[in-house]
Order: sequence, then C-alpha cells, then structure tokens
Amino acid sequence: MSEALKHWLLDPTVGRIVATVAGIAIIVAIVRGLSSSVGRHIHDNDARYRVRKLLSFAGYVAAIVLVTTIYSSRLSGLTVALGVAGAGIAFALQEVIASVAGWIALTFSRFYSPGDRVQLGGIKGDVIDIGVLRTTLMEIGDWVNGDLYNGRIVRVANSFVFKAPVYNYSGDFPFLWDEIRVPIRFGSDRALARRLLEQTTVALVGDYAADARESWERMLRTYRLEEARVEPMVTMVATDNWLDFTVRYVVDYRRRRTTKDELFTRILDAIDGTGGRVALASATFELVGAPALQVQVTPPA
Repeated sequence: MSEALKHWLLDPTVGRIVATVAGIAIIVAIVRGLSSSVGRHIHDNDARYRVRKLLSFAGYVAAIVLVTTIYSSRLSGLTVALGVAGAGIAFALQEVIASVAGWIALTFSRFYSPGDRVQLGGIKGDVIDIGVLRTTLMEIGDWVNGDLYNGRIVRVANSFVFKAPVYNYSGDFPFLWDEIRVPIRFGSDRALARRLLEQTTVALVGDYAADARESWERMLRTYRLEEARVEPMVTMVATDNWLDFTVRYVVDYRRRRTTKDELFTRILDAIDGTGGRVALASATFELVGAPALQVQVTPPA
C-alpha cells in the first residue's frame, strides 16, 4: 500500500465522511425495515400512517444527531460564518422557513391532522398527508356537487396556517348541523306535517344526537361556548306562497349528502301516505277568478 493511500485512509476528514455515510445508511435501512414491518402488523390505516410518520421523524432526528456528533469538533469555528450566512438564507427562504414553522405548529397544535376534512383558502378536502413543507388534500366539491371527491390531489403550503383561517369540519366536534326546507301548501294539516317531519327525522338521524351530545359536552368543558340543541328540530314560517318548514339536525360530516337524500325520500313517502291531508307546495300560479270580458266588434263604415 502506497504512502499516499495510507495518508488518505488515515485522514480524519475522510474518516468522518465514511462514518457519516455508513451511519446514515444504517439509519435508513432500520427505518425502512421498521416501516415495512408496520404494514404487516398494524392493519388500522390511521395508526399505520402515524407510526410510519413517527419512524420517519425519528430517522431524521437520528441523522442530525449523528452528523452533529461526528463534526462537533469542527462546528465551533463555523459559528460566526453560519450566523452571517443564516441571515441571508433566512431572507431568501422565508416562505420555506414559514412552511417548516407551520409544520411544527401542526405537529404540536390541533389545527388539523390526517383524516380531517378541512378548508384551506377556498380549497376543501380530506387531509391525506402532512409533510414538512406542504399539506396534501384529496379535494372535494368544485365541479362536483355535494361533499364528494373530484379526483384532484391538492398540495397547500404549511405556511398557510399563519395567513388565513383554517376551517376544520371534523376536529373536536365531528358533526355538522344541516337543514332542509319543505314547502307545504296552505290548507294542509299543519300539526300533522310537523309531526311527520319530526318523526321521520328522528328515525333517520336520532342516533347521531346521542354521540353529538357527548362531543358537545366535551367542547363545553374545553371552550367558552353556549348550550346548543343537537336533537332534531322543526320550525315553521308562513310565506306569501306556502308554509315553509325547516328541519334542522346534526349529521356525520362524511354522510351529509347521503343523509339529506334519504331524509328527503322518507319525507316525500310520508307525505304521500297522508291521503292529501298534507300536500307539497310549488311555485305555480292559479287564477282564482277573473271578471267577465265583453267584446264588441264594430263593423267598418
């Protein structure tokens, strides 16, 4: 072995580089092996996602600790240079730094988490991943009516959490209040109409009320909120054209559209079964009476 090769192999800098590469390779292999075993032993999607994210984060931390330990003796001399360069880097990469800060805020706060349905800057969807720089959403709505996926995957910078409101549809209270309006013709049996709407709504979504009540009680213990009714409620106002009944109820945020469809179907079936005592109204016009017309034709002179 030549003297030059021996000198190169014994160089401390080369030794640090080799140790760094070998250490990072070992960390990557361990993280990948553990991630693969997670998929085989954990069948719940949410738990599997969280464990894999935790392993990935632990790998990054281990790599940083390894590099810091290996190069600790050389970092002291770079403190001043790093401070000067850091100011310029912070200005040039302020959006990236803000996104990283947003990721830290998302990690240790309760803005939203994977699986939540949120609205960020007019974009509504389900959170499918939270990265260091961006949050990934499976979008719903837009050209698709209702709370249904449209197929687009949207990535939003994490810095957005500091710039605009974040709407969470499924955070501490995973239910939504929804309403439907049923126009009933004047002359119908008002009491029967109200009773049909209440019974039909309770039969379909009454089970949600108990779960919603428990969630709301937890909200009251955490936040400054007023008491709210989670049980189905029917109200009525008289308009110029009909009796306008409004049915208000709570529903799981994932089943809002399907629940509304089934509720309307049951209400129409119940109204059809009243034998005409309750009738739906529509924006049609009826002439109730008109004066007699007299037409006189004068022959030409």
